[in-house]
Amino acid sequence: MPFLLSPLLDTMIGLYGKPRSMERFHEYLKILQGNSKDDMLVPVGNFNPMGKEHVLQKLEELKKLDAEKLMNDAIAEINSETGGQPSSGFRVSIAVADDLHGAWTNRYTTDYDSKFRLNALVTRNFCTPLFWTSEAFSGELIRSRTREYCYRTLHWLTAPKPETLAEHIAQEKFVAGKNVKGEAQECDIEALELFYKEHKDSDRYDIIFNFLYGDKACGELGFPAYGISDAFAGYKYAKPRHS
Repeated sequence: MPFLLSPLLDTMIGLYGKPRSMERFHEYLKILQGNSKDDMLVPVGNFNPMGKEHVLQKLEELKKLDAEKLMNDAIAEINSETGGQPSSGFRVSIAVADDLHGAWTNRYTTDYDSKFRLNALVTRNFCTPLFWTSEAFSGELIRSRTREYCYRTLHWLTAPKPETLAEHIAQEKFVAGKNVKGEAQECDIEALELFYKEHKDSDRYDIIFNFLYGDKACGELGFPAYGISDAFAGYKYAKPRHS
């Protein structure tokens, strides 16, 4: 399935350039829904419409990096790799979530939803590479993040929707394998392997979430902890490893 960039940065910079007010909130809703009251016409759900000045600063950083050109270059690579034509298919738009001062945005649950609860986006032919206000942006990050989310979308179309731990990790191994510059990260691989083998057939959200994000993330949310000390452990586990 081909991908096509749907530019959004200028629109959101314009939105965040307005005072934080109900007028801004209503303009956000108009961007999201257009004249519809019950559908999503532009995928801006991860943006906080009442975000503070730092959100605008991060959007302007992305603009200075020519982020949408870098995304378009990555999309062209993917279309070439998959044989897709850029004239139709999934519209790829940048998304920025505020994990610094956004009271309604939890880094871990938002991250999980952006990767594993894709139905609302996929059925509308959207793909939204997600960036965070806490991140240091770079060209390589923009490129790799775009590739990750596009390949997650492709996996969603061709594989069972992830329910068990094994299916979650299968998706992330597929994504990591396609992100050619992705490298294995330091983690306690032996402990993770034992946990994975014991729980790979589990569909319990708390177990899956713990493996993916670690004990600290679970503690912040009041979830049980199962001894996964590494943050984002499951994603590290999914990275290719070379002997």
